[in-house]
Amino acid sequence: MSSPRNLTITGIDGVRVGHATDGAGGTGVSVILFDRPALGALDMTGLATSTRQVDSLEMMHPGVAVHALCLAGGSAFGLDAACGVARYLEERGVGLDLVVARVPVVPTAVIYDLSFMDPKARPTPRMAYEACLAATSDPVEQGCVGAGTGATCGKLRGVLNATKSGLGSSLVHGADGVCVAALVVANPFGDVLDRTGRIVAGARDGGTFLDMAGAIRKGEVRQRFGAPGNTTLCVVVTDALLDKVSAMQVARMAGQGLARHIVPYNTPLDGDMVFCLSVGDKKAHPLHLGVLAQDAAREALLNAVWRACSMGGLPAARDLVDDACMVP
Repeated sequence: MSSPRNLTITGIDGVRVGHATDGAGGTGVSVILFDRPALGALDMTGLATSTRQVDSLEMMHPGVAVHALCLAGGSAFGLDAACGVARYLEERGVGLDLVVARVPVVPTAVIYDLSFMDPKARPTPRMAYEACLAATSDPVEQGCVGAGTGATCGKLRGVLNATKSGLGSSLVHGADGVCVAALVVANPFGDVLDRTGRIVAGARDGGTFLDMAGAIRKGEVRQRFGAPGNTTLCVVVTDALLDKVSAMQVARMAGQGLARHIVPYNTPLDGDMVFCLSVGDKKAHPLHLGVLAQDAAREALLNAVWRACSMGGLPAARDLVDDACMVP
């Protein structure tokens, strides 16, 4: 079941989210905990990905249980944060029963935020453990929190000319009571467009948006590929029953929802990936779930932009766009 008043990913029964935020350093970690093991898949479309323990989400892997997800800043350094989640779960007897030990399955993915504020600030295992302790089924706190603390968008001319973004979540209802929810950490290289196709966050040229796609069409590109520092992480969760194949299809369709609103998307500088996890037993066609996932991913992305606030010298969408329809 889902909460009618909670239109974030924790509105799905059995899902909890916790954040740990380093506001001074400009980074953080977010943890998604599942009260019962989830089954799912990962659509990894980015070239600049950085992950840990995502093997169990591969089609040919026999694993069918995920106990938590860990999303963090800090680039590859942030992968260490997963140890804090694993410790939290192990202490509570959660994990695969391998006779001599229970091993928690905690797929982890990170964004590159080292160029935003303090490049020495890193999400730590202790922060992730604290995020687990703080995890709740209350509506997800959104904006510049957790893994979204150091997120930015629109970096054709570097992070100093980007727009501050963050973390967002959403939940949509489908037929026969089925629900699909999403959580997005929006750290794309490209601009973010609203439902009308207008740029609401992205690369800036003085007091206006540059329009990255237009500039790239004219030949402007990033020549320095040494640090591909961009990634959009999306987690889709449904209370419908899915196997790995159908979960992969839903994840791919959710990615299309992002592609319509991040321009350009899946660039050589991005590490984009979409997780899709099933935590229920409702019956629903994957096509139906895929369309719902597109909507959920879009709304979570836009929430990540609208809920962000200015930080580290960068303005947010709410500072740049006068919009009466802005998310409150």
